[in-house]
Amino acid sequence: MGLARVGDIELSYQRSGSGPPLLLIMGMSGTALHWGEPFLEPLRRDFEVIVYDHRGVGSSSRLEGPLTIRQMADDAAGLLAALAIDSAHVMGISMGGMIAQELVLHDAERVRTLTLGCTYCGGEGSALPSEDILRRLGEGRASGDRERAIRASWEVNVSPSFAADPDAWARFLEIGLRRRVAVAVIMEQLRAGAEHDTSARLPQIALPTLVIHGTLDELIPVQNGPMIAGLIPGARLEIIEDVGHLFYWERPERSAELIRAHAAVHA
Repeated sequence: MGLARVGDIELSYQRSGSGPPLLLIMGMSGTALHWGEPFLEPLRRDFEVIVYDHRGVGSSSRLEGPLTIRQMADDAAGLLAALAIDSAHVMGISMGGMIAQELVLHDAERVRTLTLGCTYCGGEGSALPSEDILRRLGEGRASGDRERAIRASWEVNVSPSFAADPDAWARFLEIGLRRRVAVAVIMEQLRAGAEHDTSARLPQIALPTLVIHGTLDELIPVQNGPMIAGLIPGARLEIIEDVGHLFYWERPERSAELIRAHAAVHA
C-alpha cells in the first residue's frame, strides 16, 4: 500500500491491474482488504483497480473531529487528483455508495461511470437497518471479544447459507484480524451515514449509473436499490437473488462482470 497526500491528510491506497482506472469506495467499518481477491482479480484483467482506506482506517491518517459523507467524497476526489487521474469509473458500496453519490454530485467530471452497490440515499421510502440488526452489531462490539464482533458483522452482511460456509468465514475473519477499525471510527462513520440524504439531488446525476442490490440484504434493505435507480435518470437496476449485503463476496464473478459490462457499454 502507498500513501497519497490529500489536503491535510494521507490516504493509504493500492493500484493494481491494467486498463482504465476503477476507483472502489469501501463501506462502513471496511478496509481495502474487504473487497476480497475473488472480486478484485477478475476486475484487474480490464481495469487499473484503485482501493484505499478511509481516514481513520489502516495506515491512513487518524480521524480528527467529526466525519461527514461530503468530507469523505472530497477525500475520494482528492485521491484521484493526487494520483494524477483525471477521471475514473467509480463503484461505491454501502457507505461507500453514499460517498460515491456525493462525489458525482460535486465532482462529476471525475466520474466516467457510476456503480452504486447495496447503498442508501435517505428521504421518504428509504430504509436503514432494523433495531435488531443494530443491537446484534452493538453487542458484538461491546463484548470486547474481537472474533465475536467480526462474527456478528459477518452474519448480518451475508446470506444465512453463505454465513455457514467455513472457508468464506475464515477469509473474512483473517481480514478483520489483520486490519482492525477502531470502534470510535465506526461510530463516526455510522453517524455520518445516518445523516446522509441525497434523495432530492439524485435526479441531477447525468452519468451512466448501475445500481446493484441483494434481495437478502439486512443492513440496507433491498427496497433502497429500486428507489435510488428510480431517482437517477436512465439508471439500470440489477437485483441479485438470495444474497446479502456483501453481494460481491457471494457472487464475485457476476459482480465483476456487471461492472465490466457497464463500463464497456459507456466507454
